[in-house]
Amino acid sequence: MSSIFRRAALTRLLFMKTVQQNQRETIYSKPPKEKISPEQSAFALCVFGAALLVPAGWILYHVPEYRQRSTP
Repeated sequence: MSSIFRRAALTRLLFMKTVQQNQRETIYSKPPKEKISPEQSAFALCVFGAALLVPAGWILYHVPEYRQRSTP
């Protein structure tokens, strides 16, 4: 029975090594090829914020409407 656990531990260790090795291959040490302007950064942050806040605002705006509905 202990050989099964040893084999599982060895398999997991090999899997973790390959995952860690693959993660290191995706790290780049060079500077970016194109600079991102502050306007582009601000636009991206605004779009991201709107994508998060608009659905939440819509739900909060319609909460009284949901409370008035009768249950079927």
